Amino acid sequence: MRSVVFLRAVNVGGANRCQPAVIAKQLAKFGVVNIGAVGTFVVQEDVSESTLRAAIGKKLPFKCEIMICPARDIIKLASKDPFSHQPSGPNITRFVNVLHKRPRALPSLPLSLPSADDWLLKVIAIQGRFVLGLYRRQMKAIGYLGKIEKLLGVPLTNRNWTTIQKVVQILNAA
Repeated sequence: MRSVVFLRAVNVGGANRCQPAVIAKQLAKFGVVNIGAVGTFVVQEDVSESTLRAAIGKKLPFKCEIMICPARDIIKLASKDPFSHQPSGPNITRFVNVLHKRPRALPSLPLSLPSADDWLLKVIAIQGRFVLGLYRRQMKAIGYLGKIEKLLGVPLTNRNWTTIQKVVQILNAA
């Protein structure tokens, strides 16, 4: 099964430094394609999750959460065009949180922080292991991303929607 790997908290603020492009080359036998510098990989070969997790873990000089999703789940997520009726523009970022596992309880949606009238972050949907939302490009908004993890009680990693779209392009090209 093809898959997509998301590493949590890699190359953020000078911590947990690694070179994803080098890791992808080292794992070429699995058909690993690097997507940027934050630890997102497309895995083209059919490899078990446990084998892949162990191989990536050995290449990292630190411990981190490794989220592995079936490629079909990412393709399905993007095919629904979840942001089609949401605001956009240079001051709004569309994001996806990839959860380590499905949360036990879900909050009422949409969830706007700090408030519905003056939101800096808005969660618009939770689909399986994916949290979809928007945040305004303001420093305070970043702090609200951490609140999603606390609210759901599940480790997560954040990616820009454009990263997910790039992953889908690579998956569809293969």
